[in-house]
Amino acid sequence: MLFRILVIIGILLFLDLYAFQAVRAITKGRIWLYGYWVITFGILAWLAFTVANFDRSAGPQNRIFTWLFGVMVLIYVPKMVIALPLLFEDLFRIFRAGWKVILSVLPSSEANAEATSYWPERRKFISQIGLLLAALPFVSILYGITRGKYRYEVWKHTLYFDDLPEAFNGFRIAQISDIHSGSFDNKTKVSQAVDLVNEQDADVILFTGDLVNNLAEEMEPWKETFSRLSAREGVFSVLGNHDYGDYSEWPDLQTKQANFDRLCATHGEIGMDLLRNEHRTLERNGQKLHIVGVENWGKPPFPQHGDLNKATEGLANDEFCVLMSHDPSHFDLEVKKHPQNFGLTLSGHTHGMQFGIEIPGIRWSPVKYRYPKWAGIYEEAGRILNVNRGFGFLAFPGRVGIWPEITVLELKRR
Repeated sequence: MLFRILVIIGILLFLDLYAFQAVRAITKGRIWLYGYWVITFGILAWLAFTVANFDRSAGPQNRIFTWLFGVMVLIYVPKMVIALPLLFEDLFRIFRAGWKVILSVLPSSEANAEATSYWPERRKFISQIGLLLAALPFVSILYGITRGKYRYEVWKHTLYFDDLPEAFNGFRIAQISDIHSGSFDNKTKVSQAVDLVNEQDADVILFTGDLVNNLAEEMEPWKETFSRLSAREGVFSVLGNHDYGDYSEWPDLQTKQANFDRLCATHGEIGMDLLRNEHRTLERNGQKLHIVGVENWGKPPFPQHGDLNKATEGLANDEFCVLMSHDPSHFDLEVKKHPQNFGLTLSGHTHGMQFGIEIPGIRWSPVKYRYPKWAGIYEEAGRILNVNRGFGFLAFPGRVGIWPEITVLELKRR
């Protein structure tokens, strides 16, 4: 553990030294130069102390770790940006110094005169460029921590199906996912978001997993707020990978199981019908639509508790189903080739990594390299998947460019 801490601090100090060169190039004020290192060593000491005294029973989502992570991202991402132009300049300086060394050994007196200064000075404007470029991620991350994590957006999609029962033409689903109640710190904002879900006038509200970070007790301060969720034909839910308590250390299996049982009971206490490899049937004018919910099923190392066959037991293969499965990798690995008619699958899990760019013409997040289907609507093999960007946040206490999402899906018969 100590070795890993030292390696991490060494890498961060490397970035600090480069960033300090940029600061020193544009100012000679002692207060700025000393202040830089006071802040730097203060953050590194905080990091070392937190890691050395980490409470493994609470998992990596406790409040102190979360805010340390936020500060680290806020400070060191801009420092990485500062370091890049300075690093390229140093490569140029090394090349130039090497060339002058070669010139210095040549017999020509002019060449020797040109080689009098081996190591060129760092150019001030390069440091200014680095600092200017770093301002953009700094401001963006600061906004994401202070406001972005509660900047809820409603994404509306109209989806068409050849085999949707006629009686359900125009059926409206409001989907939320990844509440992660243990991360919330603003009751007013969360309450307003719940009201926003209700304002969508949905026939059903479907929650696709991760009610908490690890512990069932995280939901206690928020039960009254989320119990206000309401839709004409009910609120249904499934479990996500964080709901099993796998990211905490427990004194024994009985304690872990008790936490899990409490978490499952909490769904019912706030008015959510928790589907654990089972289904519910909605009926209109003698026609049926099935809401199917499976437990978490993810690509390893994530757990695979979901059972599609058990969840659809008693249903004919051609009956139209809306599937809730927390992890979108389930769609590619099992769902899209399953004989049951899963016309629509709803997932979450990725959070869009809480960081990315979504503007006209550009849609990118680092999470796409782990999850090809990471946010929004996808259609393959005649089936549709929606990946919700998440209602809450985890570990990093903010969102940058990927805002929390409420999805509204209107189903239409083609």
